[in-house]
Amino acid sequence: MAIPDFQSLMLPLLRMLAGGREYSVHETVDLLALQCQLTEEEKSQLVPSGRVPVFYNRIAWAKAHLKRAGLIERPRRGCYKISERGEEILKSSPTVINLRFLKQFPEYTATRDRDEPAGELQQNSAISVDQLETPEELIEDGAGEIRRNLAEEILQRIKGCSPVFFERLVVELLVEMGYGGTRQDAGRAIGRSGDEGIDGVIHEDRLGLDVIYLQAKRWENVVGRPEIQKFVGALQGQRAKKGVFITTFDFTREAVEYVRNIDNKVVLINGALLANLMIDHNVGVSLAATYEIKKIDSDYFLEE
Repeated sequence: MAIPDFQSLMLPLLRMLAGGREYSVHETVDLLALQCQLTEEEKSQLVPSGRVPVFYNRIAWAKAHLKRAGLIERPRRGCYKISERGEEILKSSPTVINLRFLKQFPEYTATRDRDEPAGELQQNSAISVDQLETPEELIEDGAGEIRRNLAEEILQRIKGCSPVFFERLVVELLVEMGYGGTRQDAGRAIGRSGDEGIDGVIHEDRLGLDVIYLQAKRWENVVGRPEIQKFVGALQGQRAKKGVFITTFDFTREAVEYVRNIDNKVVLINGALLANLMIDHNVGVSLAATYEIKKIDSDYFLEE
């Protein structure tokens, strides 16, 4: 079963709290997960940033909106219970509780009026009422789309550059990832085109305890198993155990399966992975903006 959106969780959450008993955060998560028939995998699924489970995040936002409307209360830290208003709402047997439903309560709309800049509430009300994603999910989705567009632009730029520039880019990336020692050492290593299809050699670590053989190609076509076999054969000819094959396009399934079943450790980096590694290690990109998301520090408000 798919994880319900945060608006769909409002009514089940309120029903679960019926009776006036206090529920802890963990109890809420466990009971609603059981009610929604979620698997352990679904229950543990994280948002793209990996900081919080999706289900936990959606329950938290459902609680926040219900509390804002006065349907639930927080009697003490980490616990929630239904309010008198919430009990009355359940007696009316609502079929759904969502943001549109909550707009009938003055406290809810008053809070939203304070939070929205003047003139924007009316314009954005339809979007906020109908949205199914939590604010964190909207941010994650937006950041993901920006990253995907940036990766595509990086690849287009790489394909328009010279082979010499591409070699220098690969050196820069590997050094930023911790390989090769200094840029000067790495540059000398990869700059020598080797025999038998090996384009370069770079140290695995700054001490030079092991070497990695490289092949980096700006190719417009998919790389098949025969090309990888040639590279592996070149490694074996050098009595080498490790290699990295980088392309600006992609590899066939046969090529990927081949490297999984050989003794040599060969890593295949296609265009998409190359672009994302460049983003992760700040190669060819610069910081455009930073947004901070803060949360309440509950310990700060504890009185001795």
